[in-house]
Amino acid sequence: MRAARYDRYGDSDVLSITDDAPEPLLGPDAVLVAVRAAGVNPVDTKVRRGYLEGAFLSYLPIIPGWDAAGVVEAVGPAVTEFTVGDEVIGYVRKDYIQHGTAAERVAAPVRALAAKPREVTFTQAASLPLAGLTAIQMLEAARVHDDDLVLVHAASGGVGHLAVQLARARGARVIGTASEANHDFLRSLGAEPVTYGEGLPERVRDLGHESVDASLDLAGGEALEQSFALTREAGRVVSILDASTVLNRGGRYVFVRPDATQLTELGTLVDTGAVRPQIAATYPLEQIAQAHDQQEAGHVRGKLVLEI
Repeated sequence: MRAARYDRYGDSDVLSITDDAPEPLLGPDAVLVAVRAAGVNPVDTKVRRGYLEGAFLSYLPIIPGWDAAGVVEAVGPAVTEFTVGDEVIGYVRKDYIQHGTAAERVAAPVRALAAKPREVTFTQAASLPLAGLTAIQMLEAARVHDDDLVLVHAASGGVGHLAVQLARARGARVIGTASEANHDFLRSLGAEPVTYGEGLPERVRDLGHESVDASLDLAGGEALEQSFALTREAGRVVSILDASTVLNRGGRYVFVRPDATQLTELGTLVDTGAVRPQIAATYPLEQIAQAHDQQEAGHVRGKLVLEI
């Protein structure tokens, strides 16, 4: 099987392409997916550098990737949710790190899969699972509802641009931080843009907002401090970074979990046009190192996707 993999941790040059990766093992409650596209996420580069060794059992060599869109090729004997030929998306995070989605095939637990949205390509669909579920779970943790004013940090990025749209779909108003080059993009998503960095609280107040109801921190550091300064209730500050800091201050920390129900909800919103995935760039599998380099360089508008 053709796949990307690495047998040691390090920079992107540890990545290589092989034609003899082992075929996935199909468990009784798993689905074998022929992968058409695989999303690239910041966590993929962190895993490649060895930063998650203390959090997950990891077995080298590793095929990277947790996002996939593809076609069901086989199902385990206990699977009733999918049949051969179904088009699916998945956030295929298992309890250990070894067999990822940057490959021709992946075995995915049923709990990680949902039907692919009909109105988008496999490439667009592969950009959705991890980022979309992160956004949904942050909005849930922040208890975002109709008429809330929500501050989204790094709002033009992979998670951020989906969080803006999902918050708007809930009836919330959104302020999104981004560089000036991305302000028109945020306006097109329905957010009120503001430049990130020092002085953010003052710039938000200059927009006529003394405070916000909830904050989604996708940047960490200074952005998290600004969130607590602006948000009326500490318990509605949610971060995917700086876990100990946000928890000690009374906020919420989110590490995204597979959730088939939420993934199905996301697909429905995509099909109705309420959510539009933004693809920053696509790469063939053979150029996965370049994709990782672009992800680590930062300032990506939307998502990066590998086409298998």
